[in-house]
Amino acid sequence: MVYGPLMDWQGPVSTGVVALTLILFVIIIRLLHKKQEARQLEVKVVTEHKCQPPPTLTGTWPFSLDLLVEASKADRAKQILRFFISMLARTGPTHAQYLLGSKSTNTIDPENIEAMLSTQFKDFSLGARELNFRPLLGHGIFTQNGASWKQSRDLLRPIFNHQRTEYFTYIKSAVENLLIRLEEDTYEDHVDLQPLFFLLTLDVTTAAILGKSTDSLRDHGGKLGLAFAKAFDEGQHFLAIRGRLGDLYWLYGGKRFRDACSFVHGFVDNIVADAVAQQMAPLREDSEKQRYLFIDALVKQTQDRRVIRDQLVNVLLAGRDTTACLLSWTFRLLALNSDAQHHLRKECLSLSSYQRGHLPSKEELKSMKYLHKVIQEVLRLYPSVPINMRQALKDTVLPVGGGPDGRSPVFVRKGEAVSYCVYAMHRRKDLYGKDADEFRPERWGSERSGGSDLKHIGWGYLPFNGGPRVCLGQEFAILEASYAIVRLLQTYGNIELAHEETADEREYPRHTITLVVASANGCRVRLRL
Repeated sequence: MVYGPLMDWQGPVSTGVVALTLILFVIIIRLLHKKQEARQLEVKVVTEHKCQPPPTLTGTWPFSLDLLVEASKADRAKQILRFFISMLARTGPTHAQYLLGSKSTNTIDPENIEAMLSTQFKDFSLGARELNFRPLLGHGIFTQNGASWKQSRDLLRPIFNHQRTEYFTYIKSAVENLLIRLEEDTYEDHVDLQPLFFLLTLDVTTAAILGKSTDSLRDHGGKLGLAFAKAFDEGQHFLAIRGRLGDLYWLYGGKRFRDACSFVHGFVDNIVADAVAQQMAPLREDSEKQRYLFIDALVKQTQDRRVIRDQLVNVLLAGRDTTACLLSWTFRLLALNSDAQHHLRKECLSLSSYQRGHLPSKEELKSMKYLHKVIQEVLRLYPSVPINMRQALKDTVLPVGGGPDGRSPVFVRKGEAVSYCVYAMHRRKDLYGKDADEFRPERWGSERSGGSDLKHIGWGYLPFNGGPRVCLGQEFAILEASYAIVRLLQTYGNIELAHEETADEREYPRHTITLVVASANGCRVRLRL
């Protein structure tokens, strides 16, 4: 009587266990079969393309944790890009890396970068970037793939049409505000131009996308603009560190990150509210209605304030940060190289508009050969986006990097990340010569005039990305930077660094990596009339 119920109860349990075991067995068999199929497909691809493995970058600790520690130390020392170059020096232009159990590939081979960004564009996506960037950038052009990315790109394209007369007017107005600010403010010994450049580009970008500038260079808006810049930079710095963790990006964050994102969103929410109210107002001037404004196009598509905010945050990143960093590095390098500064100032003062007491025209700026060599060289040494990555959407192949000579194709599995460091590629001595680490604008001239043979550099020079995702605003950025450079050099007779630096500090200045690369020391200079 006691054992009877137990005997009855054991029967169905045993049947359930057997059924569960069979289900698990079938699942395991299927997984093994899929793995075997994937392995066979991999062998087929490797054989067809004659792939060979690239060198492997390995650490000495389990899971290569020592490489993460080294990277963290370099980041705190504001020398993370120098660290990346040292890693590539160990292995060559392309290598595999196993970090925290995950395999990835790092490359600075132009052929591989061209493949990812152009010829094999459909083989790669942004990978974990969307989830990593979402807390700050939301759902915008820098985090989107596919149809949503194409839609955002179509909306943005008219903004950066440098032929629009009103946009050049915005640039001129903002730069003149900068000059007034420099003249009116009292500086004890020197001025840090970098935060002012960030305010300048914020004013120009908001004018271009909203039709009305934030005027942050003026006294009443400067403090709020600086607070926004600080929060935006801090949020991006978190994203950069999270990006180096790959799929484990979520391990790094915390209250500081959340607070930075919250401040940025609040700042942009206020802009959105004002812009939407103005756009909905019935009394708008005819000239204003005829202009293409990004905010107008967005509001016509959606009334969702968050969607509008996400897009604006992405555009502010594109329009503000890249050009501000370009200007900061330009004046730092000109302050360090008096010959280049003298040569460029001479070209600025020779403009016919200056001789007549007028401001430079777009046509004059485009005709300034040495100015464009300077900008090319600055963007070579400090490209707008120094580090980037893609993730393979399917099993695919990179053209080079494998084998003893590094010229064999490299197999990349579906889901694996491929990172590329434009900063390091632009300093390859086999591409740019033994003086690749030096600032020498003349290298962009003809060989007869002391230049290098860079006519066929192709994908070895990539200051604004390439392929379908090439930067839409590159010409707009060059125009804005050109005008600012010319006006500052026309106004000041000499610009020099505020403090002496060692040779090592000059060659490897401390830098901050957000999604762009900025000087960690700012751009502290003495301006002489």
